[in-house]
Amino acid sequence: MTRAENSATPSRRSLLVQGGAALATGALAPLALGAESAAEPRRGQPRRIGLLGCGGRGAGAAAQALKADPDNVLVALGDVFPDMLANTLASLTADLELAPRVDVPEGRQFVGFNSYKQVIDACDVVLLCTSPHFRPLHTEYAVKQGKHMFIEKPVAVDAPGLRRFWAASDEARAKGLALMPGLCYRYEKKKQEIVRRVHEGAIGDIVALECSYNTGGLWHRGRQESWSDMEWQMRNWLYHTWLSGDHVVEQAIHNLDKALWVMGDVPPVSVVASGGRSVRTDPMYGNVFDHFNARLRWESGQRCFFSCRQWSGAKSEVSDHIYGKRGVAHIQTHRIEGENPWSWRAPEEFVDDMYQNEHDELFRSLREGQPVHGGDYLCKATLMAIMVRMSAYTGQEITWNQALESTEDLTPAAYEWGDLEVGPIAVPGVTPFV
Repeated sequence: MTRAENSATPSRRSLLVQGGAALATGALAPLALGAESAAEPRRGQPRRIGLLGCGGRGAGAAAQALKADPDNVLVALGDVFPDMLANTLASLTADLELAPRVDVPEGRQFVGFNSYKQVIDACDVVLLCTSPHFRPLHTEYAVKQGKHMFIEKPVAVDAPGLRRFWAASDEARAKGLALMPGLCYRYEKKKQEIVRRVHEGAIGDIVALECSYNTGGLWHRGRQESWSDMEWQMRNWLYHTWLSGDHVVEQAIHNLDKALWVMGDVPPVSVVASGGRSVRTDPMYGNVFDHFNARLRWESGQRCFFSCRQWSGAKSEVSDHIYGKRGVAHIQTHRIEGENPWSWRAPEEFVDDMYQNEHDELFRSLREGQPVHGGDYLCKATLMAIMVRMSAYTGQEITWNQALESTEDLTPAAYEWGDLEVGPIAVPGVTPFV
């Protein structure tokens, strides 16, 4: 059975019941390095953590991984930029709580496009936090080497990359390797509770969904005269589709994943979308859009009306509303209105950090010998976001099967510092679907 065939939508009833610079010398004994699988933890040894991608999210993930288990030790860092690596190492060693378990001497600080191999070979659990384009390549190698993984969203920027990742994810499951997705909302306890209630019928049969991820503008690092085209693009990866997938894929995937979760992890069958560049028209913003609107359709009849934008000075709203025959669930604010009203009331001293929760669950699963694996929904959410972009870029209705089978490959000719032309800005109605 193909992936496309496997996406057939079940009955509406079945949708509602599916669950949805290192430390002072001698701080640590030397750690033996190798490519052995962490599926069989070494007796009496700390679990070795490696971080690939030393941006803000990577630094955060490393801190959360260390906090998740007192036996975890960060032993390797990798990035294409030495300054990014140095900044992350400095921030982690400046934290008095974490510093005793950061053991990353110069010999385990790896820089360059191939640093992923060195980091993965040096650890038991790898945190894959580079820009999304590189995720399939890095995941394939981690699975080959038998390493457990925390993987930031999304997992690809195009369908060929997604297919590569999905195959690697399936292999990871078969090998008993953990794969924890960075789709953090699924690990926020408040959201788990409201989605559970929706699945149990609190709002009746789902009729429609409305989701938005409307935010302000994000960071831009400018351009220095010494930077090549490749370096400029990679340091400003948000604004280049080959690196980020556009913001609908890189950021707004969270809303699309929440819709997928609510719908029992059954993906939509088609989408019609629009979008463009209304505010970020300067060439400094590469070739991405600054807004998208879409209508996604499920075979069982429901529609999701979705929007996302990154406009500085405009009203921001991140929300998810699920309309049922007997009520409305407001996922982001944890409220249900209608026949079965409910709202979240946190117990005293309750801590619900969804970013930390992910890592707590990952390392709990490893301690218990039952590695968590969320590769399937991670792939589906990524493809949902990619198909929205495909529809908006082309101006055409795009089906799930079309998106999955697309041959459009955004990979550059070579990973090397030098000239690299910015891809064309899509023109709906002119840009073809490939």
